[in-house]
Amino acid sequence: MTRRRLPETANVATPAEGAKLFAPSAERNRDALCDLLDHVAPRAGSALEIASGTGQHVVAFAARFPGLGWQPTEPDPVRRASIDAHAADASLPNLAAAIPLDATARGWGKAQTPQSLIVVVNLLHLISTGEARVLIGESAAALIPGGRMVIYGPFMRAGELTSEGDVRFHASLIAQDPEIGYKDDFDVLDMAVEAGLCVLDVVEMPSNNLALVLEKPAN
Repeated sequence: MTRRRLPETANVATPAEGAKLFAPSAERNRDALCDLLDHVAPRAGSALEIASGTGQHVVAFAARFPGLGWQPTEPDPVRRASIDAHAADASLPNLAAAIPLDATARGWGKAQTPQSLIVVVNLLHLISTGEARVLIGESAAALIPGGRMVIYGPFMRAGELTSEGDVRFHASLIAQDPEIGYKDDFDVLDMAVEAGLCVLDVVEMPSNNLALVLEKPAN
């Protein structure tokens, strides 16, 4: 994954106890994400979270969905240490140690254990369009037939930014790196279809975010 220059408003996490990091945004959207997965996630199998960040989300997911074996991933070693510290406190038998996956690199999908569920939270606006296309294609390769992918975050809607906050945040992203910024929802759905995934739902989420729910056909 290309190391990007991000504004201070992106991906904010502060030191907490020991190796733990704490992200206020992860705390805010954790319950809404768990509720979403309650409607769309399989009840058993293997689940992979791409770019698990501080670890707050994946610990909540593993606690809420004990029938899924959760594998957190994160290219940043400081954040992997935070994930493992949060996981150690939670002591959940279905939560593995974090691994250093770069989901924007080609070839990882077929190298992974086949997954029933892949979750991506607040990442697509921090990577380039080309990297997003690779991530979705490799995720499709990693899913079992009938497996699902959930992509959550801020998006343009049919090419438009729909709130003043989104306009400001998108501008701050592209000012730091013109290759990143909000992706258009229709463009991302097209990427998913090109990768062989079916669009099951597009869900309006709090704070003007969207969740794209995708599925790999069973046949």
